Amino acid sequence: MGKDLCGKELGPGFGQRKNGQYYARFENRFGTRQTLYSMDLQELRDKYNTAVYENKKKMNIVDDGTTLDDFFEIWINEYKYKIIRENTKQGYKTVYKKHISPILGKRKLLEITALMVRALLNNLDKQGFGYETRNRVRVMLLDIFDKALMDNYVNRNPVKGIKLLRDEKKEIRVLTKEEQIEFFECAAGTFYFNLFVVAVETGLRPGELYALTPEDIDLKNKEIRVNKTLVYQKFEGDDGKAYHLGPPKTKASKRKVPITARCETALKKQMKQRKVILNRHNVTPIQGFEDLLFLSTLGTPLNASTYCDAIARIVETINLMKDPLEQMEKFSGHCFRHTFATRCFEADISPKTVQAYMGHATLQMTMDLYTHVTEDFKQSEIEKLESKENKVLYSENMYAM
Repeated sequence: MGKDLCGKELGPGFGQRKNGQYYARFENRFGTRQTLYSMDLQELRDKYNTAVYENKKKMNIVDDGTTLDDFFEIWINEYKYKIIRENTKQGYKTVYKKHISPILGKRKLLEITALMVRALLNNLDKQGFGYETRNRVRVMLLDIFDKALMDNYVNRNPVKGIKLLRDEKKEIRVLTKEEQIEFFECAAGTFYFNLFVVAVETGLRPGELYALTPEDIDLKNKEIRVNKTLVYQKFEGDDGKAYHLGPPKTKASKRKVPITARCETALKKQMKQRKVILNRHNVTPIQGFEDLLFLSTLGTPLNASTYCDAIARIVETINLMKDPLEQMEKFSGHCFRHTFATRCFEADISPKTVQAYMGHATLQMTMDLYTHVTEDFKQSEIEKLESKENKVLYSENMYAM
């Protein structure tokens, strides 16, 4: 039992120092002796009761002095040890050092609020950083605080619930070459694999894909005739949502798109798959839509919900074996169209030809939509001009300083 300076019993763990300051000690759930101080005995008892209650309810933390910079070192060296590749680790360090540490690094973990995180992300947006950079910062902070919460360095995650919306007018989702390979390796053999292949090999709009019939496929001339689109909407006079076939989006959308070798294989497989679906005894196609090439597992026409769900299942499967920071972002079916156009530009196909493939009304529309690609394309083209071969047109002395 502890006593005060006059010899009065204060209770287990309590005592008074020679300078009159009261203290109270107890061992917390981490096995560490915790000491509280106050010049007022009643105030100390209140602090003690609160601390013991928080310890019992597991509301207390390991170290309230740990900064974000401190914990980042623990996170990158311990939590990510042998989980991520060395080059990935260096990428995380670069992002943290450049975008996070200057703003929040010296802050104690307990001080960082959701408002501070939102302000950081908003500031990156104001500086012109795109969705990918901002979302990587968000996901990194989310994982850092998840690990801090798991090991009792904090009692809440201030990043949880913070979402970022991609500005579709400024940024379009395009699969990187690595993502494209990963997606199709995982999707191989699944029900909608042929649909995914045709989508990424032709750049057709989702509605144009849904509307395709075997008659639109000219394997002899290696081309697809795009002449209609399928939508699932409630039109005037409908009791609810219904399937409607109509003309393509614009006059330019009515076009012929070449068939690649991969696309041809997928189309042939899909024609066989379609017959299997229609020959099932429990499948009755919707009247007026019996000739569609791509059907659901129930033999019904496709729509955006079915398409996106099919993509999401593949992405979820891919992410099962990935570190949270390396997970693939979900995307819509329109992403395949943007990916097709991007691969065309990367293959040095002329913008005018890409316009024709995409069915855009004007060349300017194509150039505006794929500015991120065309800018890279312009740079690679000018580098050709600066190549060693072209330098023979000039005297070597002209380059001397």
